[in-house]
Amino acid sequence: MSSNVKKIEIPSSLTVRELATLFNVSPIDVIKELMNNGFMANINQVVDYDTAAIVAQEMGFEPQEVAVQAEPEALEQGPATLWQRLYAGEDAAKLKPRPPVVTVMGHVDHGKTSLLDAVRHSDVAGGEAGGITQRIGAYQVEHQGRKITFLDTPGHEAFTAMRARGAQATDLAVLVVAADDGVMPQTLEAIAHAKAARVPIVVALNKIDKPNANPERVKKELADNGLLIDEYGGDVLCVLVSAKKKENIDDLLEAILLVADSVQIKANPDRLAVGTVIESKMDKSRGPMATLLVQNGTLELGHAMTVGTAYGRVRAMFDEHGLPVQKAGPSIPVEVLGLTSVPSAGDVFEVVKNEKIAKSIVAERIGKEHETAASGPVRPLTLSDLYAQIQAGKVKELALIIKADGQGSIEPIVNSLKKLGGEKVKVNILHAGTGNISENDVMLAVASHGIVIGFSVIVDSAARKMAETSGVDVRLYNVIYKLVEDVDKALKGLLEPVYADKVIGHAQVRQVFKI
Repeated sequence: MSSNVKKIEIPSSLTVRELATLFNVSPIDVIKELMNNGFMANINQVVDYDTAAIVAQEMGFEPQEVAVQAEPEALEQGPATLWQRLYAGEDAAKLKPRPPVVTVMGHVDHGKTSLLDAVRHSDVAGGEAGGITQRIGAYQVEHQGRKITFLDTPGHEAFTAMRARGAQATDLAVLVVAADDGVMPQTLEAIAHAKAARVPIVVALNKIDKPNANPERVKKELADNGLLIDEYGGDVLCVLVSAKKKENIDDLLEAILLVADSVQIKANPDRLAVGTVIESKMDKSRGPMATLLVQNGTLELGHAMTVGTAYGRVRAMFDEHGLPVQKAGPSIPVEVLGLTSVPSAGDVFEVVKNEKIAKSIVAERIGKEHETAASGPVRPLTLSDLYAQIQAGKVKELALIIKADGQGSIEPIVNSLKKLGGEKVKVNILHAGTGNISENDVMLAVASHGIVIGFSVIVDSAARKMAETSGVDVRLYNVIYKLVEDVDKALKGLLEPVYADKVIGHAQVRQVFKI
C-alpha cells in the first residue's frame, strides 16, 4: 500500500452514520459501498470492524482497529454508592480500610430489632411501643478487634428514602428472614431495594431455635426469588442465627466483615469530613440537632459545614452513648449541635474552610432551589420521553417496578419485558410483586429513576399523590401485550403521546342573569 494512503482508526463496532462521519463523507456513500459488498444496511445499523475495514479500503483509507475504551463498570451497574463517589478522586496511598456500615432489613416480625439487640447486647425493643423500631439511630459494635457500624432503621422504607434524596449511607445489607416463616412480601421488597441500591446482601436466617424452623425451604425460596446463597453456588453468604438465644451472632459478624473485605471499603481519614445525615430533630433547649455518619475524612469540633440548605459550626459532638467527643473518623456516627436549621435525613454534609464559605454555598443552593421551583417540577423519567434520553446517552437502563393482580400474571410480563432493549439500553426489573401500587413502589422508583407499571391493579391514594409530587411515571394496563408493546415502542422511539383531559376544578351554576 502506498505511503500517501491516509491511515484511519476504526473501533470494533460503530454505526453507519458514525462510519460516514469518520470518513467525512455522506452516509449514502457508505451505504452504497456496503451494498456493493453484499451488505444491506440502514443509517443506524451497527457494523463490525471487518466490514468497516472493507469500506475504508474501498474509499482509499488504510484501516487500523482501535480497542474501544471500556466504559466504567459503574455505568453498567448503575450509580456507584456514595462512599465510592466520595473517594473516587482520592490518592490511593491515603486510603485506609474503614468499618462497614450495615442496614438490617426484612419482613415485619422476623426479628430485625431483636437481632440488633442481640448484636449490641442492649435491650432496644423492650422500651418501644409494640416492639417496633420507632427511631433511627446508629451504633458501633466490635468483633475481633474490628468495628462494624449498624444503622438502626425501621426497614427498607427509610433506606430508600435516603437514596431518594441522593445519599447512600449503607455499604452492606443484612436481610433477616424467619426460618419458620420464609420469604414474605416485605422480604421481597427488601431484596428489591437492596439490589436497586447495588449493595451486597448477607442473609440472616433467624428463629432457628423454633421447632417448626425449616432453613432449607427458606434457602430454596430465596433462590427462587433471585438470591442465590453460597451453598447453592451463589455469592450470597447465609448465616443461621437465633436472636432470642443469641446463637451464631459471632458468625454473622464474621460474615459481614468477610463481605466488607471483598468489596474493599476504604476512606481517607486525613481530609475534611463528608458524610450523610442519619436523623435530625429540633431540641427545645439545644436547637437543631443532627446525627451524622462520617463517610470520608475526619469531623472535629469547630469545623464549619454545609448540610443541604443548612450550615453552621460544630459546637458540640456526642457519640451513640451521649458522651462528648472531640473528633469522629470514617464510619463513626455522631450527634452534632451548631446548625442554623434542621436538615433532612439523607442530606449530604461537607466540611468547608470557614463559616463564611459555608454561608455563601448555602445561599447559592437556596437560589438554585427557587429557580427550579419557579421553572416547575423536574420529571425524573417518563415512558414518553425515554427515547430522547436514550439517544442523548442519559439512560443506560430502563428501571421498572412491576405490580400485578396475581403471581400468574407476573411471570409472562417479566419474561416478555426482559427480551426488550438493545445495545444502548437494557430493561432492569427492580421489583415485581402482587397487590396495588403503594408508596413503597413509588419511593423505589424515585430513588432509582424508574417507572412503575401496574397490571390489573389500582394506585393507592397516598401513592398517587406521591407520584404526582415527585414526577414518577405510573402506567396502568389490563392487557399484557399492550403493556409490552408500549415499553417496546418507548425504547424504539415510536410511542405516541397520550392526550388526556385534566380536571382542574368544578363549578356549579347557581343562577342565570339575562342582560
